Amino acid sequence: MTEPAKTPAAVRHAEEVMGTVFSFDVRGGEPGAVRAALTEAIAGLHRADALFSTYREDSEVSRLARGELTVAECAPEVAEVLELAAEAERVSDGWFSTRYRGSLDPTGIVKGWAAERAARLLGEVTGVHGVSVNGGGDVQMLGAPEPGRPWRVGVTDPLRPGGLAAVISAAGVPELSVATSGTAERGAHIVDPRTGRSAVTDLVAVTVVGPRLTWVDCWATAAFAMGSRAGSAWLEALPDVEGLLITAGDEVLCTGGLAARLG
Repeated sequence: MTEPAKTPAAVRHAEEVMGTVFSFDVRGGEPGAVRAALTEAIAGLHRADALFSTYREDSEVSRLARGELTVAECAPEVAEVLELAAEAERVSDGWFSTRYRGSLDPTGIVKGWAAERAARLLGEVTGVHGVSVNGGGDVQMLGAPEPGRPWRVGVTDPLRPGGLAAVISAAGVPELSVATSGTAERGAHIVDPRTGRSAVTDLVAVTVVGPRLTWVDCWATAAFAMGSRAGSAWLEALPDVEGLLITAGDEVLCTGGLAARLG
């Protein structure tokens, strides 16, 4: 008698941190080893929150902003994140910024960076073949949950509550991430770095797809601040990146290669 194929082991967890919920889905690997790595990954998220939260007076970023610490005196993660943020600012020609209303605030990159780092830590566990880490709607995916079945992420329609604007598939690629910036969930929270005020734009949402969540999270924010025409043109020019932009008038703009990721 042929035994039925075993469903790959899955370890799932949800953790409240950074003012949102991080959801983990890990496929394969020995469950004990996966849970040990998961504990380490969760500790890393809480450490990132303690280092970078602008709501904590004692965080290193808050102390750095007040001039009480230098970057050299901070934990090494602070220098790493600030270097990545400086690169994002350079690539976006200043549309992504670590300044918020005149003060140091790198939180626009921290969540994506922390989620990607957690996913890669879990992906290093022997036998793991699929990892998905969802940090408040921004997702880093590695591998696949099952042979022949890719990870898929639904993109919320900002103009039709409960509906989906698209479904993104990670078929055929070893890693994929999806990040969305917009006004549907958090209101007008994105700042135009040129004025220091809320970005005045025709967009309600920008979703960016690419290999690394650290970058696509930044690119979604920058493209939203640029507006639909400039933002879509800029995303089109970036390598290994696709975008879906939705305006308040329900116009949908897509980069040329996005169709390959729909499904």
